[in-house]
Amino acid sequence: MKMIVGLGNPGIKYARTRHNIGFRVIDELSRQWGIPIQREKWKAEVGEGFVHGEKVVLLKPLTYMNLSGESVRPALEWLKIDIDDLCVIYDDLDLPPGQIRLRLKGSSGGHNGIKSIIYHLGTDQFKRIKIGIGRPPAGICVPDYVLSPFREEEQERVGEAAERAAEAVNHWVESGFLNAMNQYNRKK
Repeated sequence: MKMIVGLGNPGIKYARTRHNIGFRVIDELSRQWGIPIQREKWKAEVGEGFVHGEKVVLLKPLTYMNLSGESVRPALEWLKIDIDDLCVIYDDLDLPPGQIRLRLKGSSGGHNGIKSIIYHLGTDQFKRIKIGIGRPPAGICVPDYVLSPFREEEQERVGEAAERAAEAVNHWVESGFLNAMNQYNRKK
């Protein structure tokens, strides 16, 4: 069984913001795989189904970004999912808008949602897919930037990045994470 977590903030106010790109990928997976996100459990919206003969759980924490670990840990424990079968998808300031990067493990890189998950799991040894949102322009603070929508000229690149991230998750479920890394970490 695999669990795919997309990070974001609940509510319509945040729906199209930079910080919610993880939710956007979960919505794309839900659409592609025909797995509705239809119930609330573990402080999250959850969908479950089968992909390539493997049970998958799609999870969108409703805790707000900074408390994401309060949702992820109980879900992993209840479902008895091994940490090796967890992948977290989130925004990254250090990647240009539209670029994705897969990692097997790592620090939080200053991302509060990842900090919370590392704290609650007691480890940073979990898979991630980071989606670039770029750095804020001069004079804009990071919190305001990540809670703002993408500019019109970024929309197409970011939409393609969300689709590529969903493809990478599909590749992971079908062929393993190292294969997905080799395929999707290549420069375009």
